[in-house]
Amino acid sequence: MSGVTLTIDGKSVAAEKGQTLLKAAEGAGIYIPRLCAYKDLLPHGSCRVCSVRVNGRIQAACVQTVTDGAIVENETAELQEYRRNIIDLLFVEGNHFCMYCEKSGHCELQALAYRFGITAPRYQLLYPKRDIDMSHPDVYLDHNRCILCGRCVRASQDLDHKNVFQFIERGCRKRLQVNGEALAATDLQVTDEAVASCPVGALMRKRVGYSVPVGERPYDNIPIGRDIETAGEE
Repeated sequence: MSGVTLTIDGKSVAAEKGQTLLKAAEGAGIYIPRLCAYKDLLPHGSCRVCSVRVNGRIQAACVQTVTDGAIVENETAELQEYRRNIIDLLFVEGNHFCMYCEKSGHCELQALAYRFGITAPRYQLLYPKRDIDMSHPDVYLDHNRCILCGRCVRASQDLDHKNVFQFIERGCRKRLQVNGEALAATDLQVTDEAVASCPVGALMRKRVGYSVPVGERPYDNIPIGRDIETAGEE
C-alpha cells in the first residue's frame, strides 16, 4: 500500500492509503476521543465524539480516510467544546450514577468526562424511566446506562456471528432491544465479544463487580488515551 502524509495539529503524520484518520492519529501517538469505535469492528461514525476538522470541514475521524496533504485539527477549543457537549448530553439523557456503578473506573464515558473536566452536568437531567434485565444467568443489561453507541449490536453480528442486539424506534424513542422476550431467551454467552465491547455499565458480567479495588482500576490514575500518547513519545 502506498503512503500518504498529512498534518494533525501541526504535526506531520505518515499514514497508509485507505487508513482512517483515527488509526493514523493513533500510529503517531495522537489521541482522538471516541466511544462507538471498537477494535476489530468496521468504523461506524455514530457517536461523533471523534469529530475533527479536515481541511476546514468537520468529519468523524473513525470513518474519514486519510488523504495526502490533508490539514487536520483535533485539539481546538471549538472541537473540545463540541465533544464536551456530546458527552454532557449522554450523561443527562440516561441515568448515570458513577459512584454506585460497578463500571466506575473502567467506564469510557466516565473517563472522557474526567479528561474534559466535566464534574457536573450543565444541562437538566432527564431521569428517564428505563428497565434492567436481570434474566440472564451470567450477564445483566441495564438500559439506564446504555448510550446507544452500537458496539454490542455490531460486535454480536460481526464478531460473535449472532444477532442478540438491535436498535428499535428512532429519535428520542430509540432503544436497545434483545432478540427474545428477555436476555435469557437469547443465545448470548458471557464470553461473547458483545459483552466485553460495552464502554459503559449497560452490559455487565454478574458476580465480578468491584473485583478490582478503587485506586487500581484502569482510569483511576491514568487518563483515557494516555497509553496512545505515551506510545507516541517513545
